[in-house]
Order: sequence, then C-alpha cells, then structure tokens
Amino acid sequence: MRQGWLGVVVLVLAGAAQAAGFDARPAVPAPQLKAQDLAGTERTLADYRGKVVLLNFWASWCPPCLREMPSMERLRARMAGRPLVVVALDSAETPQEVNAYLSRMSLGFPVLLDPDGSNTKRWKVFVLPTSFLLDAEGRVRYVLTGPTEWDEGEALQVIESLLAESPPDAR
Repeated sequence: MRQGWLGVVVLVLAGAAQAAGFDARPAVPAPQLKAQDLAGTERTLADYRGKVVLLNFWASWCPPCLREMPSMERLRARMAGRPLVVVALDSAETPQEVNAYLSRMSLGFPVLLDPDGSNTKRWKVFVLPTSFLLDAEGRVRYVLTGPTEWDEGEALQVIESLLAESPPDAR
C-alpha cells in the first residue's frame, strides 16, 4: 500500500470536497492522456472521441474512491447504448495492487493504469478521487474533487446536459 502525500490529502479533504459540487470549466481541450489498460493495450482520449467521457482518477487505498465505484458501474449500465464512456485511471499503483482490488468488484468500464503518476501530474490531480467530465469533442467541461453518487442527482444532471449537446450521429 503506497499512500504517500496523496493519501494524506485525500483523508483531510474528502469530506469538504464532497460538498463542493461540480466546477464548470471553459471548454478547453483536455490534457494528453496515455495509459495502458489492464490487458496492456495503450489507450488515449482519442479512443473515446465522439462520446462524453467520465474520467475518474482513483486508487485502491482511497476509501472515498472505493465508495463511489459502484455508482460509476450503475451509471455505465444505465447509460448503455448512449454515447458515454466511464474510464477509471488508477493513480500510482502497480497492476498487482489494482487487480487485487478489482478481483472483489465487477466493473464493466475500462480501468487504466498510471503506475508512475505521470497522467495524474499532467492533469494536476492533487486529491483522490478527482473526476473530469469531457464533452464529445474531448474538452474538459466539469471537474469534481471528491466522491459522488454518479447515477443520481447533480452528477446525472450534468452528464445528461453533456449528452444533450452530443452531435446527433454520436447518440
């Protein structure tokens, strides 16, 4: 278990961050994302172009991260057939640590690995969980620091608003 400074920040800020709500951002292109999935295939954001993307930075040692995972899976199932993809990017853990956690949970969305934390740094993630909502053109539109229930309330409203903006051919 490698918590480091990030774990301290998570434990200190998770409660306050949960109440913060979604931070709307000007529609700017997302930072580069290059990571391998659990099968070793390299993935980038271009793989998800044309879809709304929920990109969630998490770690298996982060209790708030683990609490929100089931709601992300429910969201994925609820949105089946719609242009939305949920992507979880594990921050600074080994594949063995990630697989040990995932063996206890069935997730139908892609899990990417960031063992050296380079994506986490590039995206300026300082607290886990941190989630980014990207529109179908790959632009960051909302950021949420802290956990949420993704399949209800404000989270679902924000996602539905981004899906309503998607081009008709992506729907």
